Amino acid sequence: MSGALLVIGDVVTDVVARHRGPLASGTDTAAVIRTLPGGAGANVACWAAHWGCPDVRLLGRVGADTAAWHERELTGSGVRPHLVVDAEAATGTVICLVDRSASAERTFLTDSGACLRLDPEDWSDALLDGVARLHLSGYLLFSEPSRALVRVALAAARARDVPVSLDPASAGFLTELGVGRFLTLAEGVGVLLPSRDEARLLTGLPDPMDAAAKLSRHLPLVVAKQGAEGALVAVSGTVRARIPAVPATPRDTTGAGDAFTGAFLAALLSGAEPEEATAQGCRAGAMAVERVGGRPPAGVG
Repeated sequence: MSGALLVIGDVVTDVVARHRGPLASGTDTAAVIRTLPGGAGANVACWAAHWGCPDVRLLGRVGADTAAWHERELTGSGVRPHLVVDAEAATGTVICLVDRSASAERTFLTDSGACLRLDPEDWSDALLDGVARLHLSGYLLFSEPSRALVRVALAAARARDVPVSLDPASAGFLTELGVGRFLTLAEGVGVLLPSRDEARLLTGLPDPMDAAAKLSRHLPLVVAKQGAEGALVAVSGTVRARIPAVPATPRDTTGAGDAFTGAFLAALLSGAEPEEATAQGCRAGAMAVERVGGRPPAGVG
């Protein structure tokens, strides 16, 4: 398959604070702090370009405060940005608290800002010209304006036979949205890429394989990311493959799932089968956790 990848999703500013051990309540905790470009949708687009997809486009909404910076960063990563500049809201900001212990796990404090103000007026069917695959960031489902945009984009993609993928994005926000509502909004999606926690939440099943299998009865292809345990590929109610993780020494797990998704989509667009695309996703995820921030290094992976 040839053609472009269009990603619709969030573009945010990440403030990454890497600390060691528990936070000291009521006083100072030493940390290494960096301000970086981020956002699940933007990260996916950048990793897809890094993984060799020659035409990656991103529709997102930012504030005037950082619009020029984000456009430069995306363009420099090989992405063609279509950024709507919000006249009222600032660009979304996420504070990423990263424990510098062995797991490098992170906690997010999220101010969505302009990114969840995408709405149908920001859409044009011309965005799908030359597009072979559409990817939606799950963050779009967490506000009414962007949910309306999702419905419009899905209808346009269906009319052009453009396959669609979706990453649920946040177990916390997914809980607030509700499982039934999410699955209704996901109708028409061909590939779902949940994390282990998101798959469990969407099914109520604690076992990752059972959860992936159940989800694949609702959606044609489910690729359930399992972190250090790799990923599961499930089709028609059956787990078809378990793909092992690539060993890595984590520094920051921010954006690892986005890296997986970007590389997975790039591989699909190059003609790979889902299992091989999943292996590429695992490779990118391992690369991502060894870096600080959610974006790839310069150059092609």
